[in-house]
Amino acid sequence: MTQEDHSSFIKTPQQLIVVVLLAFLVPIIGILLLVTLVLNRPSADPAALSPEAITARIRPVGRVEFGAAGGAAAGPRSGEEIVKSACAACHQAGVANAPRIGDNAAWAPRIKTGLKGLLADAIKGLGAMPPRGGVPDLSDDDLARAIVYMANQSGGNLKEPAAPAAKK
Repeated sequence: MTQEDHSSFIKTPQQLIVVVLLAFLVPIIGILLLVTLVLNRPSADPAALSPEAITARIRPVGRVEFGAAGGAAAGPRSGEEIVKSACAACHQAGVANAPRIGDNAAWAPRIKTGLKGLLADAIKGLGAMPPRGGVPDLSDDDLARAIVYMANQSGGNLKEPAAPAAKK
């Protein structure tokens, strides 16, 4: 009968020390976790059944509101403000073949039609763009200021329409 050599995964004294320490620590940690599990009883929040808490948990995630935005500024806005709030969503990235702001080649044939032609297209909608750029409460003057801003950023030299006189 021959004796077979057995090999151990412990090869150095440092590994032996680690194994001995873990042999003591792992059971102690396990016992502590079991004790905390037994001693800590789960309890329900007494306020969880209040009408306010129930309403907060079951309320819809979103709402649909019709009309002007609550934070919209009263009075005429600059072309840049209108572009940032409404037009940039499509014209900044070129969504649905919308001419990108700053793309002189794409805007050149449109600018040749003049402000009246651009305004007429924007009022009725063109291609995937809805009428008035999807913002029905924009006045013709607001729409014209936005068009002038985008066109002038894209190589045009259109004159911004005068602001309407304040009514008393």
